[in-house]
Amino acid sequence: MTVTNKAGYKAEYDFGELAVAGPMQRSLAAAFAAQSRNWTSHRTANTCWTKIELFAQFLATLDSPPDDLDGLTVAALQSWRDKHIGTNSGRGILSTVRTLLRRDPRLTVGPVADELARRIPAPAPSKRSYEQAERDRVVLAARRQFRSAFLRISENTRLLNEWRAGHIAAGSREWKIGEILDHAARTGDVPRTTYPGGQVHVTNHRLLGGRRPEKTWGRLFLTRSELTALAVLLTDRFGWNLSQYDRMPVPTAAPSAGETTSVTYQVQVEKHRAGRGRWFSTENITDSGADSPGRLITQALAATAHGRALANALAPGTDLMMVARAHRIEQEHHDLDRPAPVDPLVFGVTDDIAHQWARGHGLGGSPFQRARRTTVTTEGRPLQHTQGTHESIYVLPDPQVQKASRGVFEAGALEALDQARSAVFGGKITDAPDSSHQQTATADCKDENSGPWPAPEGGCGADFLLCLACPNAHVHPGHHPRLTHLHQQILSLRSVVDDRRFRERWNVHLLRLEDLRDKVGPAAWAAATARVSDTDRTIVRLLVKEDLAP
Repeated sequence: MTVTNKAGYKAEYDFGELAVAGPMQRSLAAAFAAQSRNWTSHRTANTCWTKIELFAQFLATLDSPPDDLDGLTVAALQSWRDKHIGTNSGRGILSTVRTLLRRDPRLTVGPVADELARRIPAPAPSKRSYEQAERDRVVLAARRQFRSAFLRISENTRLLNEWRAGHIAAGSREWKIGEILDHAARTGDVPRTTYPGGQVHVTNHRLLGGRRPEKTWGRLFLTRSELTALAVLLTDRFGWNLSQYDRMPVPTAAPSAGETTSVTYQVQVEKHRAGRGRWFSTENITDSGADSPGRLITQALAATAHGRALANALAPGTDLMMVARAHRIEQEHHDLDRPAPVDPLVFGVTDDIAHQWARGHGLGGSPFQRARRTTVTTEGRPLQHTQGTHESIYVLPDPQVQKASRGVFEAGALEALDQARSAVFGGKITDAPDSSHQQTATADCKDENSGPWPAPEGGCGADFLLCLACPNAHVHPGHHPRLTHLHQQILSLRSVVDDRRFRERWNVHLLRLEDLRDKVGPAAWAAATARVSDTDRTIVRLLVKEDLAP
């Protein structure tokens, strides 16, 4: 089988090498061919191929290996499932192999099909966002390294431009260094001398101040480690995937509308899993000052300018931003999903380089997945992925999000509790009036000076409808007729008042009356409606019209 990636490179997979019978090899190859029809990445193909090899090895260890897929048994598939269901990687293997097997029409019905249809739990996310101290440590390491490289390249670029413009005195030390920089810009390296024994050394190492990269070709080019530091900063700022940097085109720039000092970059972002026709989107990023997001793009373009110019000179048409000068180029280009090096230049950041960078700075593993997760959860919106993925993979399982949400949940619960308490009768139900209590429009008040709504001038400043929420309120059977009539009148407002107004002004009072009705009892409440007096109707009318002052 042959899989062609987006760059047009081909990778071949020989199913004849699998440790299963010929018919089984052909059936697996047919399923692989059907599955790979829309693949554009060798990494995807390699991952699937590795899992097919594991499945073939498993089948070969059975007491009676099946000759073809129609010979698979439920017992064999259950054993295969038990072998892998316990780990994240194992569940990934099960899912991939199941998808392939279900492409075979012979496995669409029957007991084997039912076994293949069993749910496979989604892998639990193994990465989490950074805590603030962890993030600060990663970003500080990347910022220090990239800023040092940026300043070094900027200073040497200034010197080179002055040399090319003829602004430096011929024969001076700076003039000699400018000549070396011109050679480095055109070739990617400083002049070197080969001695009779075959040793190669920097010709002008004393003039340059040493033989290290930052004293020689590194004056104009980023190292791989420095390019990785830049990528870390970009991921922290914009949440881009590590693979974004492999084929990231040089952003286009235009002056911002109505601005003379700002520039807006259009950055093409690749979404590898979005599907054919939706691989790319464009983000507009503005550089309007030192703290603006676009300032990092401006610095990245300056730091990679000589690398990009040399790459285009060596391989015309090359237009990739993330370029570094390598110490040495591998003899063969194995990862065909990534752009091929243009000796001595390489593009993007590999997983191995990312891990090397982390180890070099004393960090625990490649920072890109965790940095991206941190940015996504901080931004609170999808970046290069769908809303469903954003919620299920990035937000809900993340310990930092869960920790940060505790206060929100607690505040929401307390608010809900307060709202629930405000909608219930807060006083006491008695059998008879107390002569020491003061009468109000809706209840008797035990002590108007100790209520929860004191007036500035003393006494109680609450609306009479709030009396029923006060712990000093006492309701006896003499109040029941008026309260039943008030309940009916508030209910009648629903048909003449818009919903928003009713919820804001009347709903909580209605709920409080209904809570009181339940406490008094439906029978006593219904009987009280027959005892409503004209005085009760007059007072209730004033309450409903909001003409009765407290």
